[in-house]
Amino acid sequence: MTEKQNIRVLLVDDHPLVLDGIQARLEQEDGIQVVGQANNGLEALEQAGRLNPDVVLMDVSMPVMNGMEATLRFREDFPAVKVLILTMHDNKEYILQLMQSGASGYILKDVSSDELIKAVETVFQGNTYFSQGASQTLFSSFDGTKSQTQTLTKREETVLRLLAQGNSNKAIANELKISVRTVETHRQNIKNKLDIHTAAGLAKYAIEHNLVQLS
Repeated sequence: MTEKQNIRVLLVDDHPLVLDGIQARLEQEDGIQVVGQANNGLEALEQAGRLNPDVVLMDVSMPVMNGMEATLRFREDFPAVKVLILTMHDNKEYILQLMQSGASGYILKDVSSDELIKAVETVFQGNTYFSQGASQTLFSSFDGTKSQTQTLTKREETVLRLLAQGNSNKAIANELKISVRTVETHRQNIKNKLDIHTAAGLAKYAIEHNLVQLS
């Protein structure tokens, strides 16, 4: 992390003590600046328009407007802002719903401060982040999920994301500046590695495993 990557963070939680503790930790980190605090989703949206944050670190259970509603609004009103959920809820359907609403990451409140920093940096860079507890909850019903996901190269993951978003081979080739034949090769490799041989199956896999960039 260099000083050039100054990450502007907006904190959202209805517990002032939690906000103050997180702010104190984040401000120890070079390259991270806490630009504001909000106590609910509506406040967060109002402040985002003024403060221009890069990352919103937000709880889910809050009065006035909860994190689920706020995440949807952020996707509509501030699509460039990355929403990172920080909560104690580890229900699988809850996690999936939030990620599909536009969140870029999901971490539980039992994470270490170092992992919190890593999560902020990861979503800022355009990637998704799950804490270990959230990952275990999300992937618990899929046999071999982790090993399957790890067999894909970074480029294959990118191709899978684009396929799941409905892009054609030609569109993916243009996006990645590679040949259509190379895209076809990646696509076949993905099918073979995951043992999934339909476009619908690949899209379902990408969504369930949050390989699709939704925010």
